[in-house]
Amino acid sequence: MSPQELRELCLSFNAAVEDFPFNPETSVFKVLGKLFALTDLDGRPLTVNLKCDPEEAVRLRGEHPGLIVPGYHMNKRHWNTVTVDAGLPDRLVRELVEDSYDLVVAGLPRADRLRLDRP
Repeated sequence: MSPQELRELCLSFNAAVEDFPFNPETSVFKVLGKLFALTDLDGRPLTVNLKCDPEEAVRLRGEHPGLIVPGYHMNKRHWNTVTVDAGLPDRLVRELVEDSYDLVVAGLPRADRLRLDRP
């Protein structure tokens, strides 16, 4: 997956926005103000921090050692750093980004979740 494809994927979700709160290089993708993906799109290798269910995070790290690791500068229990351009199938990367978005949305207040369901 290319940096542009990753960016487009992150922005394809309902109410997703890109922000640069840390520096001009670090893209932070949010839904209603809550982070679901963090990446340096110009970084090599291309990595992205994604929220993950804790049990799933451990399983993924075991299945993809070196490519999926505990989240860099994040809560290691709930976040993974995924190396996007090192051989992981694009389908898996898309699923991980979608799961991260869904986990963040699930943690939003009910009123905000309902707002996302409206066209």
